[in-house]
Amino acid sequence: MAKKILNKIFLSASIPYADRHPEFYDTADVLAIRDSVRALAAVVIPKAHLVWGGHPAITPLIRYVVERMTGEWKSHITLYQSRHFEKDFPKDNFAFENIQLIPDYGDISSSVFQMRKKMFEENIFSAAVFIGGMEGVIDEYRMFREYYPQALTIPLASTGAAAKIVYDEFQNSKNKRLTNDYAYMALFRDLLADFIK
Repeated sequence: MAKKILNKIFLSASIPYADRHPEFYDTADVLAIRDSVRALAAVVIPKAHLVWGGHPAITPLIRYVVERMTGEWKSHITLYQSRHFEKDFPKDNFAFENIQLIPDYGDISSSVFQMRKKMFEENIFSAAVFIGGMEGVIDEYRMFREYYPQALTIPLASTGAAAKIVYDEFQNSKNKRLTNDYAYMALFRDLLADFIK
């Protein structure tokens, strides 16, 4: 029996830091960010393939969900990480067998850009979800759009921060549920229904 080809869903998310990015932190709903990341992982991983660039606040949330799942879903997850941050990798990284380590390019900007480039060139994404975040979420939205202009994008404005900016300023098709629907599991099941069959 042929192995089913899973749709790939890209996640761009982080929790803003108050000291570094007050413009993102001031609108961020940290509880909503955490709840939505966990809901997305629970909805996507059993039926599709979740890919993200490892942010230290996000990877532990996904690990938490996966460890409570029944079934073998390790092949449904790919974590990308730049070696630039290797000394600060959270231990949660190594709970995932599909971890793509991208070389250090000498500085943060080049290293992160090359990691994102690899993510978008090595995968074919059906959709992307943008949650909370800082300028990196905005950068990933723009880059994702360049690589996948026809793919579904879901900027979760209810989580505030960069995702709200993306929704307000860049997203052409508006869906009010992205601003006020906090029943995240049901929301993702509805919006990603075509990709999680």
